[in-house]
Amino acid sequence: MKTVHTITELRSLLAAERANGKRIGLVPTMGNLHDGHLSLVHQAAESCDIIVATIFVNPLQFGAGEDLERYPRTLAQDQQKLVEAGCHYLFAPSDQEMYPNGRDNQTEVIVPKISLLHCGASRPGHFEGVATVVSKLFGIVQPDVAVFGEKDFQQLQVIRQLTADLYLPVEVQGAPIARDSRGLALSSRNGYLTPEELDIAPALNTALRDTRAAIQAGRRDFRTLEEEAQQALERAGFQRDFFNIVRQNDLLAADENDSQLVILAAGHLGRARLIDNIVVEL
Repeated sequence: MKTVHTITELRSLLAAERANGKRIGLVPTMGNLHDGHLSLVHQAAESCDIIVATIFVNPLQFGAGEDLERYPRTLAQDQQKLVEAGCHYLFAPSDQEMYPNGRDNQTEVIVPKISLLHCGASRPGHFEGVATVVSKLFGIVQPDVAVFGEKDFQQLQVIRQLTADLYLPVEVQGAPIARDSRGLALSSRNGYLTPEELDIAPALNTALRDTRAAIQAGRRDFRTLEEEAQQALERAGFQRDFFNIVRQNDLLAADENDSQLVILAAGHLGRARLIDNIVVEL
């Protein structure tokens, strides 16, 4: 695997691969890689010849008071994991490389409506930062396929919409959520959790599964189910953020007539903000 730090070098390398008829797969990350990230690399390899992973802690998607400065940066370990996963190129640019004119002078990509819901309401400006950096990475790498984890269901929908709206020639794939043996979704931010909090954290997935079971058993009082789940999480030790039963296609609140649902959840546990979701097909 070759590690590249500049756009010019990466474009030159990928132009040669493309000229040889290679299909390019992209796996964008912020580093501190775990098995969930590596599963994205493996999925991309199923349909692509050359895999490009990126590691960039994107400042545009962090709000005031969030963990930009303390977000774990583990480049050497990440490089070894990517080599073992069969990645071909790692693009690890600097802030200056990605935003040469400064963050305040950066063109922004905004996906309306959907970006303001759920995580977008809790983290204003977050999805503008995501959409902007993903658009830049698509322009830099020009991949045939890009793989994103389904753990952040809303982010995946935002990226799919921007790709469709801008007619970008990229196939966006979602990869199943990777979990530990207790059901906790793997996340770089799980490293913030104390041992005691790690014992509590699987309650988020438990609340999702319990709510799905209630819906599948016939309950349609969705707002009541949401509040019951929030209270159960608070009893477990979480501070509430949101727990929303929504339609899969537009992420708006579901009602009793909807059948394609997803339950989106986020909660604070100690220093960590955890997210998870579960799909409900009726």
